[in-house]
Amino acid sequence: MTAERHARPEGATNVGPQFLHRPVMAPEVVELLASVPPGVVVDATVGGGGHARLLLESRPDLRILGIDRDGDAVAAAREALAGYGDRVRIEQGSFEELASIVGSAWSEGKIVGILFDLGVSSPQLDRAERGFSYWGDAPLDMRMDNSQPLTAADVVNDYSEADLTRLIRANGEERFAGRIASRIVERRPLHTTGELVDIIKDAIPARTRRRGRHPARRTFQAIRMEVNRELPSLSTALDESVHLLTPGGRVLVVSYHSLEDRMVKERFRAWAGTAPVEGYVPPHLPRPVATQAPLVKIVTRRPLRPSERELADNPRAASARLRVAEKQPVEKPVEREAS
Repeated sequence: MTAERHARPEGATNVGPQFLHRPVMAPEVVELLASVPPGVVVDATVGGGGHARLLLESRPDLRILGIDRDGDAVAAAREALAGYGDRVRIEQGSFEELASIVGSAWSEGKIVGILFDLGVSSPQLDRAERGFSYWGDAPLDMRMDNSQPLTAADVVNDYSEADLTRLIRANGEERFAGRIASRIVERRPLHTTGELVDIIKDAIPARTRRRGRHPARRTFQAIRMEVNRELPSLSTALDESVHLLTPGGRVLVVSYHSLEDRMVKERFRAWAGTAPVEGYVPPHLPRPVATQAPLVKIVTRRPLRPSERELADNPRAASARLRVAEKQPVEKPVEREAS
């Protein structure tokens, strides 16, 4: 399961400083927002502005509030979307700040769509100094927001063996989590991604290492998710999104691995009131409670997948899953006449 959001297309042009952007499942996103009322769409992972630009072109009655944690992405989106004038605002911030950013940045206008395109962008992966990639050698960083204090180096060098085992198993679904954590502790301090990759390869049995995808993929995913608080942040943002939307508005989530997708699926089921929430809830997060009156209608009973044509052009989209829910009108209580 990859976590890349955007691939670098051959012959692509720059969109902002060192940011090349190809939006995943763009036709599907545009189509699924074609029926929402006029108003504001919040692109909560605006990246280089790919989805936002297509939405602005397809619907002149839409405005865009773009948000991203990455300062480079914010600069790129502002440059790419400058021609749309006051129809666009771009802000830097995290998922956990979603409600406050929406309230302060665009207090007027109904929120008719909220888009989450999760994971790591290709510009982040392709810049070695960011430390996201297990190809090559780079500092252990992995921060989406370079102003935050916690880095991957802090995680691998300061966490206890038990905590490393827990997070690699929970966030990476890695069955050799205990062996990897033990090797990390034995070899500390670690300074580069190359050192971490060598340790992971040493910890995983050779027969397993030779099968499937890169042996460090799951551990790197787990550490990156810890550094950036990805699951707790997504949980908070999802719960805020359903209350920010106007009736008829839609929340769209493109996820790239099973942990995110299961969280989104269970949140949608809880909001729809279809069943008690008995499925997956990430460790250390509160279990959502099914609503008595449905808040949403689930538009995608099963997640949508990229088309064969898109996969041929953009193999990094292979693990993408798109789920959509639509906000329902609030039922007003029936007033009884006084007898």
